[in-house]
Amino acid sequence: MTNHQYYNVLGVMSGTSLDGVDIAHITLVRKEQWSFTIHNAITVPYPSEILNLLKKAMHRDPDQLQQLDQEYTKYLGKILNEFISDYKITNLLAICSHGHTIHHQPENGYTYQIGNLPELAQITKHRIVCDFRVQDVAMGGQGAPLVPIGDRLLFADYDCCMNLGGFANLSFEKNGVRLAYDICPVNVVLNHYALKLGKEYDAGGAFAKAGTPQTAVLKKLNKLPFYHQSHPKSLGMEWVNEKIFPILESIKNPEETLATFTEHAAFQIAQNLSENSKVLVTGGGAYNKYLLKRVNSYKKIQLVIPDPMIVEFKEALVFALLGVLKLRNANNCLASVTGALGDHSSGAIYNP
Repeated sequence: MTNHQYYNVLGVMSGTSLDGVDIAHITLVRKEQWSFTIHNAITVPYPSEILNLLKKAMHRDPDQLQQLDQEYTKYLGKILNEFISDYKITNLLAICSHGHTIHHQPENGYTYQIGNLPELAQITKHRIVCDFRVQDVAMGGQGAPLVPIGDRLLFADYDCCMNLGGFANLSFEKNGVRLAYDICPVNVVLNHYALKLGKEYDAGGAFAKAGTPQTAVLKKLNKLPFYHQSHPKSLGMEWVNEKIFPILESIKNPEETLATFTEHAAFQIAQNLSENSKVLVTGGGAYNKYLLKRVNSYKKIQLVIPDPMIVEFKEALVFALLGVLKLRNANNCLASVTGALGDHSSGAIYNP
């Protein structure tokens, strides 16, 4: 497998914002350096019954979770088969899938992603490379972020890469070492309040722009200890439920809440970027013009929004790369990023 330089794979990702499953058909080529082509990519929205199960999954007991894992794996297999059939994809080397995070508590040595069962290989009749976080946590790491290896190998032209998805995270090289960490929540909070205004998300930041940030609440948010911790560090929904929502509850108007939280996110993001740096921005938040404008009001930064395929499917692309690196038995997890005992080749491989 190591000498194979051309890889025809699928990258599959489901994020914390629950907007659906990202599936991308990707060719990765290894010459002097890595290059990629995204042929086709779609986000398959969750049907309401699966969405409701995922929303409540965190509070389920172990038996119920196993049941959900089985159901989710079947669902994943079904939509992957449909994608392969619809786009007439042949000679697929592997499906590289992240699964969907239910629990992420690295401080307790625990992380759990559903949809990473061996049955997925049987359902799709393809080799599966998946479950990339567990080994890192077992090695004392945060199990996150995993995307920085992709930033290093595929996007080295930028001073740093920032993804604005459910959470904002950052990845950059310092003295030849790749560093990365979560900055703050973004869409997991913004989408929650946009829903109260009848929209799935705050398009372009229009709601936030119409509201007025509440200074007292902003101060409370900015004082949260996480922001003053040194990296490696990562965030999960548990932290948002425990720390963010209780502070925001004092604001009764959703537009005011969106204005306040957008300002908070912009401030935290700007704090973590260097003046005049060239930053690749991906994830749904890349389309939130108001958020980006507020970031630039704190600091002059060159925020580069790439081709929509990369904005929307960069994480699926990187999980395709993680899977390929695993098949090559090359390191795909960086200890400098996760805090694990060492760099390692993470993930499980299941053959049909």
